Amino acid sequence: MTEELIIAGFGGQGVLSMGKILAYSGIMQDQEVSWMPSYGPEMRGGTANVTVILSDDRINSPVLNQFDTAIILNQQSMDKFESTVKPGGILLYDPNGIIHPPTRKDINIYQVEAAAEAARLKSGKSFNMVVLGAYLKLKPIVAYENVIKGLKKSLPERYHNTIPMNETAIKSGEAIVKPEHLL
Repeated sequence: MTEELIIAGFGGQGVLSMGKILAYSGIMQDQEVSWMPSYGPEMRGGTANVTVILSDDRINSPVLNQFDTAIILNQQSMDKFESTVKPGGILLYDPNGIIHPPTRKDINIYQVEAAAEAARLKSGKSFNMVVLGAYLKLKPIVAYENVIKGLKKSLPERYHNTIPMNETAIKSGEAIVKPEHLL
């Protein structure tokens, strides 16, 4: 099994940390892992994306042009990465800020209203965990207990008190993801 994934959005949405949590989760399962971030010089508000590969086999190259899954969190990323999803693959997106929703008919498209759910949970910082939960519902490529281990590994110890809130957000994302277009 190999999963080639891109997560893309604005800096500050937790794009890179979501990828890091997935990478650590894969390591906890003895998978081969690649985590390759890309971001502009801005800390917040600029574009950011991360490519994550999780595989049971050796990874030949971390550089990809097509993905099994794309998680899209802003319009610029939709414009850039919708076309890079392999036919039959998955595009998961948050409609908040998306003016032109995906139009492809050869992929499975899912929507998760993560911004609205994070607001409902009264925790804007849990946005990326809602998205992560939605993704893991669609593709349970890592075990839940390893996701929590990955979360603990990627968060500084002073923020470990937020882990229960993050777990709640992951479960919320699993519950609210909905299909928009299925093959």
